[in-house]
Amino acid sequence: MAASTASLAPPFRFSLSFASCNGRARAPPPTAVRCSAPSDIDAPPLLRAAKYTVDRYVKSGMVIGLGSGNASSMAIKYLGQQLSAGALEDIVGVPTSVTSASEAAKSGIPLDNYQGCSQIDFAFDDADIIEEDTLIAVIGRRKLEGGESIIQEKFVLNAAQRLVFIITENRYKGALDGSVPVLVQSLNWMETAEEIDDLFLGDAEVWRRPSIGHADPLGGDFPVVTKDGHNVLDVIFTSPIADLAQVAESLDRVDGVVDHGVISKFPCIAVVASPSEVSVIDNVLTNVAGDPAI
Repeated sequence: MAASTASLAPPFRFSLSFASCNGRARAPPPTAVRCSAPSDIDAPPLLRAAKYTVDRYVKSGMVIGLGSGNASSMAIKYLGQQLSAGALEDIVGVPTSVTSASEAAKSGIPLDNYQGCSQIDFAFDDADIIEEDTLIAVIGRRKLEGGESIIQEKFVLNAAQRLVFIITENRYKGALDGSVPVLVQSLNWMETAEEIDDLFLGDAEVWRRPSIGHADPLGGDFPVVTKDGHNVLDVIFTSPIADLAQVAESLDRVDGVVDHGVISKFPCIAVVASPSEVSVIDNVLTNVAGDPAI
């Protein structure tokens, strides 16, 4: 699943701050639009961002891709509360993982299987890191619990007509670091790992992810085997990642690579939580009236 290399316009940004203002401002880019949300001023930042995402983007009758992670869990629970209160109705959730399916069921959200869903109107998810300007994201760094699948998660996100990543401000970066998870065929995985190692020689180390015990280059005696039967290689960058799209394209050309944790989606929105505000960054151009195209 190749990442797009299309040139993206600089993302539009506006913020919801927690200082007083009157109504919703209209401002041309790149000026921030700021308006108060006093009812949430004491809530944790990530919860504010999760609630904002549901309130702003979810409409009755939608099919919603339900992400995985802390922020997604908060959004799922809040979505269930809105359904229970009657603020929303006729919502169907498409989970990206066993965990999100379980949380949605507990929250009273009707579910459908991602393989049998013809249309996903909107999806939200966590991201491990998001590249400034492009909003290309990395997912899958977390430990994969039983039944979780990067393939399933990316399928749901790519199928959605609109996608929002809910993150904290430290995950929205210009200088990227850390790892990119790569799914590889279990047979001859070492040859694939060696080719990836040569590809990023001097800039990254390649370790097979263990299911238990300490990590090491070979993944120990019990390497992770996903529900699709693949091993997970963590490409751990020791130098800054200059271009996530290029990393994805390079990985796609390696024999034995099934998929990876880089996702490039257009349109895409990042809802970024900080202690003082919720910022919204959009990689879609603003409309002619000057309002963000969200």
